Amino acid sequence: MGKNTAIQWCDDTVNPTMGCDGCELWMDGNKTCYAGKLHEDKGPFNIGFSSRFEILTYHRGRVAKSAKWSDLRGSDRPNKPWLNGMPRTIFVSDMSDSLSKAVPFEYLWTEVIDNVGSVAGRRHVWMWLTKRPERMAKFARWLDDLGVTWPENLWAGTSITTAKSRSRIRSLVKVPAKVRFLSVEPQLEEIDLEDQLDGIDWVIQGGESGSEARRFDLEWADLMREQCQTAGVAYFMKQVGNDPYENSEPIDIRGRHGGDWDKWPYDRLRLREFPVV
Repeated sequence: MGKNTAIQWCDDTVNPTMGCDGCELWMDGNKTCYAGKLHEDKGPFNIGFSSRFEILTYHRGRVAKSAKWSDLRGSDRPNKPWLNGMPRTIFVSDMSDSLSKAVPFEYLWTEVIDNVGSVAGRRHVWMWLTKRPERMAKFARWLDDLGVTWPENLWAGTSITTAKSRSRIRSLVKVPAKVRFLSVEPQLEEIDLEDQLDGIDWVIQGGESGSEARRFDLEWADLMREQCQTAGVAYFMKQVGNDPYENSEPIDIRGRHGGDWDKWPYDRLRLREFPVV
């Protein structure tokens, strides 16, 4: 678990599973996923990780333990003032995709749904992110058949990295969550979300981090911010990445993530909103 995470849009993280089936960021010839890289470094030596990222492992009790963390309503977050006024926000599955096909729905029910919806868990907001929203929607239908309601404090999100991956939105909007969100990170090309935001409440955007980061054009941020504002969707600019460009010219932001907005050259980029719930 990652209590007090550096990720800008949440307070903490929790992983009921570790490892992943793979995606466009983790396949032969292209292994750039930060979670995969951390598994390569730490997995063979740390029992909290999978020995290899491609191997799914289960970690019972993690969500139950994080549900017992203190309520942060009314607390000041000096390093993340945009979170002030929010309950504790917990990112589910930053180091895994717990909707990978090997993970049984029964496990997700008892490990995630039951704990998120418990008396302790309802004090927090849980942000569940997947690159497999079609399986998340199928899981929601499976729960409904059992008479189990999707918890209101469990936000449903999917990751988008390219224009092609926008197709995930069609599956995400079938999840009966009170809040649905897109994590457009790392954004690897221009992505047009016009006419794609029906049923979406929040968009997070970010460039790629690390020494091998690919280019992120600030014009992409301008387009996405404007489209969110037009659609009435909350917008959160997470980071400009390690290789930002403006008008085809590189910008020096002195960092490998580009998440410190004090170093951003333009005020227009400094927007970190949350949906009103």
